[in-house]
Amino acid sequence: MSLSGLLIWLLIGGIAGWLAGVIVKGYGFGLIGNIVVGIVGAFVGGWLFGQFGILGNGILGAILGATIGAVIVLFLIRLVRSV
Repeated sequence: MSLSGLLIWLLIGGIAGWLAGVIVKGYGFGLIGNIVVGIVGAFVGGWLFGQFGILGNGILGAILGATIGAVIVLFLIRLVRSV
């Protein structure tokens, strides 16, 4: 992966993590934590939507898929913390 590709992944992860933190209130992890949650969410969302063939390959599709994946990750973190 090139440096520009890595920076794009970090940017998409940061945006997705921030959006997920806004959607799932009270579960923000700061800038670095949101980027990590967003990147993990990008993998989850990419795999999930890839299975169904949903979402396009553009930047908005990547951000949307990563955000939905990050929301799923935050929801799972909420479940684990409450147990």
